[in-house]
Amino acid sequence: MIEKEDVVKIGRFAKPHGIKGELSLVTDFEWPEEGDDIFLICEMDGILVPFLVEESRYKSDTVTLVKLEGVDSEEEARRFVNKEVYFPLEAVEGEVPLGEMTWDNLIGYAVTDTHAGYIGVITDVDDTTANVLLRIDRAGGELLIPAAEELITDADHEARRLVVSLPEGLLDL
Repeated sequence: MIEKEDVVKIGRFAKPHGIKGELSLVTDFEWPEEGDDIFLICEMDGILVPFLVEESRYKSDTVTLVKLEGVDSEEEARRFVNKEVYFPLEAVEGEVPLGEMTWDNLIGYAVTDTHAGYIGVITDVDDTTANVLLRIDRAGGELLIPAAEELITDADHEARRLVVSLPEGLLDL
């Protein structure tokens, strides 16, 4: 089963293009070179599902037209409209640019504060509020901290660790 920490968000499907199942993918992600099978991942009914890309072509700097295997009509393509699109993290060469990381990619990371030391592990991302929050499981309960790049002083993606500098008093709440 594919987990959120195994993928990187690359964009969102917009509307179908034509009547043969092509979709407009809004993204600035650079596709891998030709040769290997390319899979895009979408969340369908709460489960991350891979879809084989049959064909793709650039429409503009931010839109790529994509034909997924098994999606052969405009009607079938409509079920993908407004779905976020992910790419397997293992297939991304080199470091994932921060612009392509999502907060969900940080689930499972250990979090350490520059002053207080080890805090806990990120278990979830709460994006239901105006400000996105990282849910951290720690001794003594749960902690919510703002998901803000300004608070992150270091990120080791290989070791799955974050170092943050939290405002004074936040850990006491």
